[in-house]
Amino acid sequence: MSASRETLDLDGPAGRLRLTLDHPPGAPHGLVLVGHPQPVLGGSPRHPVPHALARALRDAGWLTVRPAFRGVDGSDGEHDDGEGETDDTLVMIDALRARWPDLPLALVGFSFGAWVFARAAARLESPVAALALLGLPVGQVPDGRFYAPVTVPADALLLHGEDDERAPLADLLAHLRADRHPVTVFPGTDHFFKGCLPAVAARVVDHLRLASGTAGVAPADA
Repeated sequence: MSASRETLDLDGPAGRLRLTLDHPPGAPHGLVLVGHPQPVLGGSPRHPVPHALARALRDAGWLTVRPAFRGVDGSDGEHDDGEGETDDTLVMIDALRARWPDLPLALVGFSFGAWVFARAAARLESPVAALALLGLPVGQVPDGRFYAPVTVPADALLLHGEDDERAPLADLLAHLRADRHPVTVFPGTDHFFKGCLPAVAARVVDHLRLASGTAGVAPADA
């Protein structure tokens, strides 16, 4: 059985929500939503970071779902600074859990997608099996946007580039200092994990495998 891709449309608060599903070669042992970066800055499910993460997770046996946030790649509506996108994420989670009730569900968000997924995770009555947040922006970022503080679950994996120019590491560490939440820092890399994206993807795969209790396999080269 080979890997396959399909498009799934859901009814969201602002209209159609378009999701790209990548099925693993065999029976999936988990389901994972992979969130993309800021749409206003060109972020989409086709961005290199979520694309690489989805491919590594698919190759490790996960059914990967890359949602297009509002106004992107076939999804209706307009960018809503994360408010509507959080509501949309909760709709997606409910729909996916109803369609695959026996699969553990994980969230992997990058940049804006990490912020949205952290907000969504905090509102869930039934928590996800695993949460990984990459390049999480907090507070006033260099491009002038403001990301309100978010609650980060104690078991969430946080990955960040040492030289992140779009979501400065110092701001994230200050936000997490009271709870002393650990952050895995990749030295000498930027917001997009340049030069170490395969290692980042492998770390995400390993976290989801351990957190969800799935067997999993080693990820392919991302």
